[in-house]
Amino acid sequence: MMEGTTAAGGSWQTSSTHQQKEPPLDEEQQQQQMVPKKRKHGGWQCTIILLANQALATLAFFGVGVNLVLFLTRVMGEDNASAANNVSKWTGTVYLCSLIGAFLSDSYGRYLTCAIFQLILVVGRGLLSVASNLYLLNPAGCGDGNLDCNPNSPAGIAMFYLAIYLIAFGYGGHQPTIATFGSDQFDESEPRGKSSKAVFFSYFYFALNLGSLFSNSVLVYYEDRGEWTLGFLVSGGAAVLALVAFLAGSKQYRYVEASGNPIPRVAQVFVATARKWSVVPGKEKELYEVEGPESAIKGSRKILHSNEFEFMDKAATIVDDELQGPGSPWRLCTVTQVEEAKCVLKMLPVWLCTIIYSVVFTQMASLFVEQGDVMNTTIGDFKLPAASMSTFDVCSVLICTGIYRQILVPLAGRLSGNSKGLTELQRMGVGLIIGILSMVAAGVTEMERLRHVKPGEKVSSLSVFWQIPQYVLVGASEVFMYVGQLEFFNGQAPDGIKSFGSSLCMASISLGNYVSSMLVNMVMSITSNRRSPGWIPENLNSGHIDRFYFLLAALAGADFVIYLFCARWYKPTNFEGGDIY
Repeated sequence: MMEGTTAAGGSWQTSSTHQQKEPPLDEEQQQQQMVPKKRKHGGWQCTIILLANQALATLAFFGVGVNLVLFLTRVMGEDNASAANNVSKWTGTVYLCSLIGAFLSDSYGRYLTCAIFQLILVVGRGLLSVASNLYLLNPAGCGDGNLDCNPNSPAGIAMFYLAIYLIAFGYGGHQPTIATFGSDQFDESEPRGKSSKAVFFSYFYFALNLGSLFSNSVLVYYEDRGEWTLGFLVSGGAAVLALVAFLAGSKQYRYVEASGNPIPRVAQVFVATARKWSVVPGKEKELYEVEGPESAIKGSRKILHSNEFEFMDKAATIVDDELQGPGSPWRLCTVTQVEEAKCVLKMLPVWLCTIIYSVVFTQMASLFVEQGDVMNTTIGDFKLPAASMSTFDVCSVLICTGIYRQILVPLAGRLSGNSKGLTELQRMGVGLIIGILSMVAAGVTEMERLRHVKPGEKVSSLSVFWQIPQYVLVGASEVFMYVGQLEFFNGQAPDGIKSFGSSLCMASISLGNYVSSMLVNMVMSITSNRRSPGWIPENLNSGHIDRFYFLLAALAGADFVIYLFCARWYKPTNFEGGDIY
């Protein structure tokens, strides 16, 4: 065993052993030392508060998001393509902000980060209510599809965009943090804690959709009638209640110590690797690691060495001038620190393959709504808001979550021997396949809609309920894809970057929205000319969004093939004392 003293005065060793310099401990003492100290409180009682918080915050967010494309066309006067692009960019910004929230959460603590971002969400919601009531909705009742609004003032436009991007920043930063903070309420050192954490992510996504159900079914009805201010006030009140509920549980939560800024830790690995580029990587038992059951990263377990990206082991290889003890962490890193950086690289290919699925998912908030808006939405004397069709997506998620947990998991568990039923990677693959089917269904519906358009009429006689299959399929795919992503990225991420792991799911949605916007622009640029208005024109009856849907299905199919290779290549992260995969 190679031992020495760290720059801070602590002891260090190569990873061949984890013995202490003190007298040997008996087996029971060693096991006790390996178990992390349990913190008081937490558990399902606290998690219920956080799930309620998630539902209310989601209601507040979707009070804007579910009908934003219609607000932009009816109130802000934008055309269909521009509105769809702006919704995609805004939604992309929402989930891109999740990376900021994750960084702050991992660096400074989940609780404080959650509270701050929820406060920003409340401010954004309040500002939107003021902007719409004072500047945008003139005359009163405009934006219902019949009464046009007056041209908007520069001040009103500026306040509107400031408000919705504050909402994007607040909700985006809140999402990965609340997901990770919720999973923190369970102690993984206990068998029940580990299983409860796996179940939590299903309930988390269930709560998310439960919150959006009210927005999609009730608020959207009033907003579609031109009562935008009422809808914004109700969802703003939900944001306030979410913050109050979160703060009310402060004394009961289980708090996990923040591990500090992860960016320097990861950067140190790459710098140390570059500095030792000519060094031959040491064997596994010769690599540098600190003594004891805890890693050098505050609040994090040790990670066992992996064989992927072996060139990065140079950063943990001890050279002659480091035999007396490690000096700068920019020259010598621990095995755990190297594996943390490796983990980010290993998850990257899988994560990239989820972006095309997110392109499919984002159509529900843009083109699905625009498509439904030119279909027959009347039921007797009642006019159904096109955006309310997303209720079928929400119901599909709620029902499929129950079916998956109560039926498919036990059945698949008996067949495969895996207590989880399907692995996270398998579930994500299933979600991608169902997502492809949803685009095919949407394309078929659009072809049928165009057949029922009479010359000179804007609205097709085809019932909007033809959209049910595409919404239901998207909802079913979410249960497999997004819940699987949350479990996979959070579970595989090292302790020091758990929120970053959770944010990867949201970041996938973010890039999916930006890619969707890019595809719309590319398609319109290629397909529009003097003789054709393009696939997604102002008048959808003159276009072919069915072809756009089929294009997305083809892209998702190609993505699925690539995903299979990435999923087979991936090797799980293993923690000392047992892996969590």
